[in-house]
Amino acid sequence: MDSIKELVDVAVKGIQEKKGKGIRIVDLRNIDGAICQYFIVCEGQNPQQVSAIADSVEDMVRIELQDKPTHVVGTENALWIAMDYVDVMVHVFMPEARDFYNLENLWEDAPAEDIPDLD
Repeated sequence: MDSIKELVDVAVKGIQEKKGKGIRIVDLRNIDGAICQYFIVCEGQNPQQVSAIADSVEDMVRIELQDKPTHVVGTENALWIAMDYVDVMVHVFMPEARDFYNLENLWEDAPAEDIPDLD
């Protein structure tokens, strides 16, 4: 369990490194049928920032935890990049895509933590 929480913390650090906003951690551990233990959702202001945030998360997790995602999708247009670390899914959105998919509210009964934006 500690290693999963550590992965969450390092991923958040990677998001903050590139000024990702609206970071929300959704705890899915007690949700039946959930595909992972944690969702991390955030946003960038343009496709370049969305890509930079995803790259930063991947780099920090690789350097600090010697881990890499099993799958990454969405890098072609960078409107929504999803990174699968098995127990943790990281979603980096453009604001419009985040609003449209409303991902973090799919599991409204799951506890969620909002991380304050760094300015």
